[in-house]
Amino acid sequence: MIGLPSETRVWLASGVTDMRRGFDGLALLVQETLKRNPHCGHLFVFRGKRGGLLKILWHDGQGMCLLAKRLERGRFVWPRTEGEAVTITAAQLGYLLEGIDWRLPQRTDRPQVAG
Repeated sequence: MIGLPSETRVWLASGVTDMRRGFDGLALLVQETLKRNPHCGHLFVFRGKRGGLLKILWHDGQGMCLLAKRLERGRFVWPRTEGEAVTITAAQLGYLLEGIDWRLPQRTDRPQVAG
Protein backbone atom coordinates (compact mmCIF):
# COMPACT_ATOMS: atom_id res chain seq x y z
CA MET A 1 0.00 0.00 0.00
CA ILE A 2 1.20 3.49 -0.81
CA GLY A 3 1.44 5.75 2.22
CA LEU A 4 -0.23 9.11 1.70
CA PRO A 5 0.25 12.23 3.81
CA SER A 6 -2.73 12.99 6.06
CA GLU A 7 -3.50 16.25 4.23
CA THR A 8 -3.95 14.43 0.91
CA ARG A 9 -7.45 14.78 -0.50
CA VAL A 10 -9.20 12.36 -2.85
CA TRP A 11 -11.27 13.86 -5.66
CA LEU A 12 -13.77 11.85 -7.72
CA ALA A 13 -14.33 13.29 -11.18
CA SER A 14 -18.07 12.95 -11.67
CA GLY A 15 -19.49 11.62 -14.89
CA VAL A 16 -17.61 9.28 -17.19
CA THR A 17 -14.09 9.63 -18.55
CA ASP A 18 -12.55 8.29 -21.73
CA MET A 19 -10.28 5.59 -20.31
CA ARG A 20 -7.95 5.83 -23.31
CA ARG A 21 -6.55 8.98 -21.72
CA GLY A 22 -3.14 8.76 -20.09
CA PHE A 23 -1.05 11.02 -17.87
CA ASP A 24 -1.34 14.18 -19.94
CA GLY A 25 -4.99 13.81 -20.92
CA LEU A 26 -6.13 13.19 -17.35
CA ALA A 27 -3.94 16.02 -16.00
CA LEU A 28 -5.57 18.33 -18.53
CA LEU A 29 -9.01 17.21 -17.31
CA VAL A 30 -7.98 17.99 -13.73
CA GLN A 31 -6.86 21.47 -14.77
CA GLU A 32 -9.69 22.43 -17.10
CA THR A 33 -12.73 20.56 -15.78
CA LEU A 34 -12.04 20.20 -12.08
CA LYS A 35 -10.14 23.52 -11.82
CA ARG A 36 -7.44 21.92 -9.67
CA ASN A 37 -3.66 21.64 -9.93
CA PRO A 38 -2.75 18.05 -10.94
CA HIS A 39 0.69 18.47 -9.32
CA CYS A 40 -0.62 19.38 -5.84
CA GLY A 41 -0.28 15.86 -4.38
CA HIS A 42 -3.99 15.06 -4.20
CA LEU A 43 -5.50 11.95 -5.81
CA PHE A 44 -7.85 12.39 -8.76
CA VAL A 45 -10.06 9.39 -9.52
CA PHE A 46 -11.78 8.79 -12.88
CA ARG A 47 -14.30 6.11 -13.88
CA GLY A 48 -14.98 4.66 -17.32
CA LYS A 49 -18.35 4.45 -19.07
CA ARG A 50 -19.12 0.84 -18.12
CA GLY A 51 -18.19 1.47 -14.49
CA GLY A 52 -15.77 -1.40 -14.05
CA LEU A 53 -12.53 0.56 -14.59
CA LEU A 54 -10.94 3.31 -12.48
CA LYS A 55 -7.84 5.39 -13.04
CA ILE A 56 -6.16 7.41 -10.31
CA LEU A 57 -3.80 10.27 -11.11
CA TRP A 58 -1.38 11.32 -8.36
CA HIS A 59 1.75 13.44 -8.23
CA ASP A 60 4.01 12.06 -5.49
CA GLY A 61 6.42 14.99 -5.42
CA GLN A 62 8.86 13.44 -7.89
CA GLY A 63 6.61 12.55 -10.78
CA MET A 64 3.14 11.67 -11.94
CA CYS A 65 1.67 8.25 -11.06
CA LEU A 66 -1.19 6.64 -12.93
CA LEU A 67 -2.89 3.73 -11.18
CA ALA A 68 -5.67 1.61 -12.68
CA LYS A 69 -8.06 -0.97 -11.28
CA ARG A 70 -10.56 -3.10 -13.13
CA LEU A 71 -13.25 -5.09 -11.37
CA GLU A 72 -13.82 -8.59 -12.71
CA ARG A 73 -17.49 -8.38 -11.68
CA GLY A 74 -19.69 -5.46 -10.70
CA ARG A 75 -19.22 -1.71 -10.96
CA PHE A 76 -17.62 1.02 -8.92
CA VAL A 77 -20.16 3.14 -7.03
CA TRP A 78 -20.01 6.67 -8.42
CA PRO A 79 -21.64 10.00 -7.50
CA ARG A 80 -24.50 11.17 -9.71
CA THR A 81 -23.45 14.83 -9.91
CA GLU A 82 -22.37 16.18 -13.29
CA GLY A 83 -19.43 18.49 -13.92
CA GLU A 84 -18.40 18.67 -10.28
CA ALA A 85 -15.74 16.90 -8.30
CA VAL A 86 -16.66 15.09 -5.11
CA THR A 87 -14.12 14.77 -2.33
CA ILE A 88 -13.96 11.60 -0.23
CA THR A 89 -11.74 10.35 2.57
CA ALA A 90 -8.89 7.87 2.18
CA ALA A 91 -11.03 5.29 4.03
CA GLN A 92 -13.88 5.80 1.55
CA LEU A 93 -11.38 5.36 -1.29
CA GLY A 94 -10.45 2.00 0.24
CA TYR A 95 -14.12 0.96 0.15
CA LEU A 96 -14.46 2.23 -3.41
CA LEU A 97 -11.45 0.23 -4.58
CA GLU A 98 -12.92 -2.92 -3.00
CA GLY A 99 -16.19 -2.43 -4.90
CA ILE A 100 -18.09 -1.52 -1.69
CA ASP A 101 -20.62 1.32 -1.60
CA TRP A 102 -18.43 3.98 0.01
CA ARG A 103 -21.44 6.25 0.71
CA LEU A 104 -23.00 3.87 3.23
CA PRO A 105 -20.68 1.00 4.17
CA GLN A 106 -22.37 -1.58 6.36
CA ARG A 107 -20.90 -4.23 8.59
CA THR A 108 -21.71 -7.76 7.57
CA ASP A 109 -20.75 -9.34 10.88
CA ARG A 110 -22.97 -8.57 13.86
CA PRO A 111 -21.62 -9.28 17.36
CA GLN A 112 -23.51 -12.02 19.18
CA VAL A 113 -24.72 -11.66 22.74
CA ALA A 114 -22.50 -13.56 25.14
CA GLY A 115 -24.11 -16.49 26.92
